[in-house]
Amino acid sequence: MDLWSEHRDFLESHGSLLLATYRHWTGHDLIVPGDKASKRLFEVAFPVLSYGPDADQTLNYANLCGLSLWEMSWSQLTSTPSRLTAEPVHQAERAAFLTRVGEAGFVDDYAGIRVSARGRRFRIRQATVWSVFTAAGEPAGVAATFSDWDLLPDREAF
Repeated sequence: MDLWSEHRDFLESHGSLLLATYRHWTGHDLIVPGDKASKRLFEVAFPVLSYGPDADQTLNYANLCGLSLWEMSWSQLTSTPSRLTAEPVHQAERAAFLTRVGEAGFVDDYAGIRVSARGRRFRIRQATVWSVFTAAGEPAGVAATFSDWDLLPDREAF
């Protein structure tokens, strides 16, 4: 069974939530709206990730591109605290940035270094990070997307 089929209900509802809150904050559509938007979001060629409102900010969504970039299975992703996607040296910077997102609702100029589950480092640029909330207005976490990234050389190569 493929990931979409296995997690379809969640992926459809959460994808809709991500699309709606992105539009709320930015005034733009993340993808062309229409039929099967959540499935198209899951298959789009740029990463989209989110974490829930729990204290440890555990990742709860990544589209196929995000899963590939972070080199994680669905089960790995959904048990990983978001902070572990950044190297320890960058975690204080990440925390300050997330405070900024919470105050403004979204930020569209984030850049930083991230690390995959296998230790591959990559730089992201011009990421949009936004607060996610339910239809009832309850906090539902934070989401991010970007289309500009490049892999960094292994540290041992120097």
